Amino acid sequence: MNSNRRDFLQNSLIAGMGLGALSVAQSTSAAEKSGGLIKNGDIILFQGDSITDTGRNKKDADEPNVKSNLGKGYAWLAASQLLVDFPENSIKIYNRGISGNKVHQLADRWDGDALNLKPNVLSILIGVNDIWHKLGGRYDGTVETYENDFRALLKRTKDALPDVTLVICEPFVLRCGAVNDKWFPEFDSFRAAAKKLSEEFQTVFVPFQSAFDRAVAYAPPEAWAADGVHPTSDGAALMAHEWLKAVGR
Repeated sequence: MNSNRRDFLQNSLIAGMGLGALSVAQSTSAAEKSGGLIKNGDIILFQGDSITDTGRNKKDADEPNVKSNLGKGYAWLAASQLLVDFPENSIKIYNRGISGNKVHQLADRWDGDALNLKPNVLSILIGVNDIWHKLGGRYDGTVETYENDFRALLKRTKDALPDVTLVICEPFVLRCGAVNDKWFPEFDSFRAAAKKLSEEFQTVFVPFQSAFDRAVAYAPPEAWAADGVHPTSDGAALMAHEWLKAVGR
């Protein structure tokens, strides 16, 4: 790891997972006013695609707070910090991300993998496959499809769990690997749709793209996500920091 990247991580992430000298723009969340959204007894659920999945153990997914069940990425890194803050299993954390998912595939499994767990805090990162698979000729959805499907999913969630705290994570990419000019400007419309829905449903919003846009000033895009989509360990650490900041840890 070069010194610039190391310094960036130390200053804005690793040092206590604090705000850091180079933290990204403030997220709009009630957490910043309340001092933290997560409380004793809460159930926290991470949902999404491969960026959330990160090789988690699906066989024992019903057992919370276990590293292998939480994967190898930002969900585990964020969870590990929360479990320090809330020891003795006073909270329960699950990961139900599945590689390759688009919004409609979340919807297909939403009862069993989300609503039935009755989470107090539900974090959703989804969107990159909705454009990636389209570019690859495997899907014909549009930005409007993404927005409408996502809106329906959020409404369904709030109808079933009116007190749930929703966390919408901004889809992100870095310009390297699989990500080229063909992704733009369409991908920015997916990001805008996620932000729009966050405001519409008054959720916590995690500005991942802003974080990575700042990070590339300290190390090339490949250092944070080698293929432009899936974070490296450094990228996952940055994501965990931003997620924890957004929920007010």
